[in-house]
Amino acid sequence: MKTLIATAVAAVLFGAAPALAQQTTTPAAAPQPFAAGTPLGVTAADGKVTPMSSNVKVFGSVVSAESCVYDPQRKLIVTINRGAGQKEVPNDGWVSLHNPDGSVHTSRWIGVNRNGLTLNQPFGSAIQNGKLYVADSDGDTADGAKRVSVVRVFDMATGAPSGQFVVPESAWFNGLAVAKDGTIYASQTGTPDGATPQRIYKVTADGKPSVFLEGAPLSRPNGVAIDNDGNIVIVNLGDTAILTYSPAGKLVKTEQSAQSGNDGVVVLANGTKIVNSVMLGGVAKIAPGKPAELVATGIPNAASACYDSDAKQLVIPMNQQNALGFVKVQ
Repeated sequence: MKTLIATAVAAVLFGAAPALAQQTTTPAAAPQPFAAGTPLGVTAADGKVTPMSSNVKVFGSVVSAESCVYDPQRKLIVTINRGAGQKEVPNDGWVSLHNPDGSVHTSRWIGVNRNGLTLNQPFGSAIQNGKLYVADSDGDTADGAKRVSVVRVFDMATGAPSGQFVVPESAWFNGLAVAKDGTIYASQTGTPDGATPQRIYKVTADGKPSVFLEGAPLSRPNGVAIDNDGNIVIVNLGDTAILTYSPAGKLVKTEQSAQSGNDGVVVLANGTKIVNSVMLGGVAKIAPGKPAELVATGIPNAASACYDSDAKQLVIPMNQQNALGFVKVQ
């Protein structure tokens, strides 16, 4: 009774109609059955589950990692973590180091503090000439700030920021590769409806950006790599194509992966390409002149992978799983 009187008094004081007799209680939502998680694998749209193959080992201690790159000097895996979303916690990305067996070497190599550091929501990465290049962006915060692509550069000896390249006409880059002369090639995956163009950008070592490629045969380009001849290798998310372009922008080769929905691509010293599908979870090996061969399957959220040339293994950031997958391949 005291509660009802207090409610009526409050309603009068604040100008609301008490209408106590008309108050109703919202029915409680029906309890939902408890569901436990299932073993790692990929569930297709039709409900069919592909279990992850037994030759893939998974380790954690990462958060929303989008890419990794192998450091042959340290013999460590450099893992790029996005952390919390930019709308939730701006500037929350960091870089961790992992041993070849998957164990953690340094939880936060870049990002143990934010002193002089900006790393917002990083995606692709590459190491070239003693520098770590990371595809990042500014903006896209809760206040509605415009998102703008930024390639951030860090010194591999110290981890310290050592420069950046801003590309205002691009909202965000996905995959990233860097040629020996410091030229950056980055994918703008775009949208299926074409509202955001599907492009590959080129940024010269002195910071001049330009559109390197646009339109077909690009089909939502994602992973980017540099092959042993200095050509630019691109994998599509929208189909199975593996496209190789000369630095002049000429298409010199088209190959096909075993699955579509591809994210990462690496090129081995012998010319073999390894491609992983973020949509379908497979890892395909494409030896020169041979058709694609699936060497691992059912890896969920398989983002842009890197190759540990010493241990002869592919390391795959499993984005939403907050984990790394390891699969031997050579």
